[in-house]
Amino acid sequence: MPDKKKLLRSLAGETMDVPPVWLMRQAGRYLPEYRATRAQAGDFLSLCYNPELAAEVTLQPIRRYGFDAAILFADILLIPQALGADLWFVTGEGPRLSTITDAAGMDRMKGKDDIHETLNPIYETVKILSQELPKETTLIGFAGAPWTVATYMIAGRGTPDQAPAHKLREEDPQTFQALIDLLTDATIEYLDMQVKAGAEVVKLFDSWAGSLKGEAFDAFALAPAKRIIAELKSRHPDLPVIAFPREAGDKYIGFAKAVGADALAIDTSVDATWAAENLQGDTCVQGNLDPKLMVTGGEALQSEARRICDALKGGPHIFNLGHGITPDADPENVHRLLEAIRG
Repeated sequence: MPDKKKLLRSLAGETMDVPPVWLMRQAGRYLPEYRATRAQAGDFLSLCYNPELAAEVTLQPIRRYGFDAAILFADILLIPQALGADLWFVTGEGPRLSTITDAAGMDRMKGKDDIHETLNPIYETVKILSQELPKETTLIGFAGAPWTVATYMIAGRGTPDQAPAHKLREEDPQTFQALIDLLTDATIEYLDMQVKAGAEVVKLFDSWAGSLKGEAFDAFALAPAKRIIAELKSRHPDLPVIAFPREAGDKYIGFAKAVGADALAIDTSVDATWAAENLQGDTCVQGNLDPKLMVTGGEALQSEARRICDALKGGPHIFNLGHGITPDADPENVHRLLEAIRG
């Protein structure tokens, strides 16, 4: 099996001397070439929907750093747009959406099979990448998990505590459940099309999973992920899936097994030694360097990267950050990071 791509080997459960590496948001504003391409596209959404330019920004960090995986350049909020929500980005503030707060809002949404007209450019991007990536580089497709995407659709923007979504969940459980179900169905169709276009792995980003507690976590973070993964694997039996229920705390334990994921991405709040003891027996662990170290660099960056690799060397591990790389990161620090991991 030596010719199999490194990332796929880790996802299949193999323990390697040097873990494969990629970074969340590796195609992004910290790179001057990304900023130039984005300016060429005009704005962020135009970049997402331009297959040639979206493929270009996906390839840029691969050319520069030789990461073991490329992740499709897109956004988790393209699904709400494809379902009929208005979506726009406010410079310096982030996304804005038209809101869903009642049954009438749900009635205005399109069905799961009506999303592809909007999302076809994304599948085109995947096709281009599957042709242009180096043969050793794994192509990752992705989507936002239903709960996280729903929080934006209900509030119309990102919120610090997802309070509007929690309020709807408690006060109008029927509308809330209908939205989760629609997003679950649409996510299955979206990721299925990414795989058909050439994605070799998919990742489910549940960025706000940590604000769900107890039974609510099981119902709205775990259950939808389980349904999405089961359906994708029934259509694509060999498809590896990475789950990322960010800030799940103790709920990380057993999550990968419960949802059928092949790897569990962990956030910066998790100690790598704890992850080795509590998570790695079940699954490949992905993570989890603090993105702040990509800004500050120095010996602290390299020693912490080595510490994480050392803690997780006893089982399958994919090296990554605990969250996305930030726009103020120094591109040179990525070279220093790779030096620390790969020697």
